[in-house]
Amino acid sequence: MFDLQEELKKLPAHPGVYLMHGEDDEIIYVGKAINLRNRVRQYFQSGRGKSGKILKMVSHIRWFEYILTDSEAEALVLECNLIKENRPHYNTMLMDDKTYPYVKVTVGEAFPRVFLTRRLKKDKSRYFGPYTSAGAVRDVIGLIRKLYRIRTCQRNLPRDIGLERACLNYHIHQCDAPCQGYISQEEYAAHVKEVLEFLSGHYEKVLARLKGEMEEAAEKLDFETAVQIRELYFSVLKVAEKQKITDAGGTEDRDVIALAVKDADAVAEIFFIRGGRMVGRDHVQLSVAEGDTPEQVLTVFLQQFYAGTPFIPGQILLPFEAEDMDALAAILTERSGHRVSFVLPQKGEKAKLVSLAEQNAKNALDKDLEKDRRERERTQGAVQELCDLIGLPYARRMEAYDISNVSGFASVGAMVAYEDGRPKKSDYRKFRIRTVQGPDDYASLEEVLTRRLTHGVEEQKQVRATHAFSSLPDLIMMDGGKGQVGVAEAVIGRLGLSIPVCGMVKDDRHRTRGLVFQNEEIPIDTHGEAFRLITRMQDEVHRFAITYHRGVRGKEQVHSVLDDIPGVGPVRRRALMRAFASPEEIRSASEEELAAVPGMDRRAAKKVAEFFAKGGSAPEEQEEEE
Repeated sequence: MFDLQEELKKLPAHPGVYLMHGEDDEIIYVGKAINLRNRVRQYFQSGRGKSGKILKMVSHIRWFEYILTDSEAEALVLECNLIKENRPHYNTMLMDDKTYPYVKVTVGEAFPRVFLTRRLKKDKSRYFGPYTSAGAVRDVIGLIRKLYRIRTCQRNLPRDIGLERACLNYHIHQCDAPCQGYISQEEYAAHVKEVLEFLSGHYEKVLARLKGEMEEAAEKLDFETAVQIRELYFSVLKVAEKQKITDAGGTEDRDVIALAVKDADAVAEIFFIRGGRMVGRDHVQLSVAEGDTPEQVLTVFLQQFYAGTPFIPGQILLPFEAEDMDALAAILTERSGHRVSFVLPQKGEKAKLVSLAEQNAKNALDKDLEKDRRERERTQGAVQELCDLIGLPYARRMEAYDISNVSGFASVGAMVAYEDGRPKKSDYRKFRIRTVQGPDDYASLEEVLTRRLTHGVEEQKQVRATHAFSSLPDLIMMDGGKGQVGVAEAVIGRLGLSIPVCGMVKDDRHRTRGLVFQNEEIPIDTHGEAFRLITRMQDEVHRFAITYHRGVRGKEQVHSVLDDIPGVGPVRRRALMRAFASPEEIRSASEEELAAVPGMDRRAAKKVAEFFAKGGSAPEEQEEEE
């Protein structure tokens, strides 16, 4: 038993990280402290000044633990790692972890290569980036190969020159085949030098060269070549256009960061400036813990973002001061191997860059919030609209069912589950109809619902129910009117459950015109979100049932006459089919011929012969219908 007061007395006056645990032992908050004794005890002391977030969190704490560190800087790193690993409910955190792609030029090799990477190593290679799109990086690399014919292979050159044939890239004029010795190391190095200039943002030389080649081809009336060069020319212009923003502050590498916060949502905007040119920009979503200030949100972003970024620039521009800036700068300096400083520009070009990033952050947040609002209307809003129509408070989990068969052949049932208006595909279930013969949808539906709900009740009796059936629905949607609703309500009543059932009434064109709930038909707005949600559920359960039925029906129809012979299993069936060309030849064979088949014996041969002597035959093929 955890004795809170006794454990508080044992806390050391030492730097470290503390972890607060909730009712189910889950970590609900991670924090750092220069002095663990003072910091942790503050949470449990009476007095004013505590935020609503802290008071709410403390009410859920059941026990805590701590990890000692040698310094505040170590505590900062450990806190960040634990937050990313455990994603506690009361911590602000990044919505996702991003790894940015870079262009790597292996200048340490005799014949360098150019390729995409997400890892920066301390080697002799040159790295360019980060880029915010892997697709954009591949486009740039493809353009470089067309312009400078850099090799893509991983052959060890010059050692392996001439050992293998030239690859396809040589034949399509995207490589000068150094593997064959067709280009000297000096000439290849000149091409690589131009590649480095291109990646550094110096496009003037290549644009001038392409323009001259294009005009020369046009003068020679070689219009096909001129068009190809023109496409390359405009591709280079497109890349150059994306780097129009420049930093008048010089050739330093720097990141520009701004923040927009609204309630529980935040967006951080980052401009990546390398060598005085903006090579990329991105925005990162954060979930904000209740009561956290913009300064605290910015601190969390800096901690978590640079913990996973392979390259850290020497200067990071911020709109305002974050917490623990000195300690964080020291950590980033140690990690990067060069001095890292935070700058809060007040005027000049740097301040303009921060202001531009702030505008982009606010715009991105507004778009994200609008997107989230539309998504909520489409999902949770649609559920609420439906519940308002039938008089329910809210139905978090909804299930729909469908039966599929062809004239009663291979009948199956299907169940789809939606939570908060979104499909939960891991909870979808399929049913083979066991007790019903022929095309009786009502009886089949009764079997499916009985099996599903009985299984759910049994699951709930278990100590730790993890099966999808353990979550009973708040509302069952039936793809039909009063008849199907009545079947469902009878099953629910027989099992002693209380689950509302809503039916969907069709018009003459088989389109939903209204709902049936508690024997009353309720009209529905066919232009509303509730109607769209119902339609999506209908289409989904119908698709799921049809797909399952086609699979089952296909297996049922691949049926051999030999399947009906008692005592002849799969091994002997395969042996007979290998020995005879068709079932007709098996039918005509004598017992001696059958017994001579490898794997057969006299007893099995006799059963086969007797089966066919009694007129055994394959069942009639079922007509294929959609």
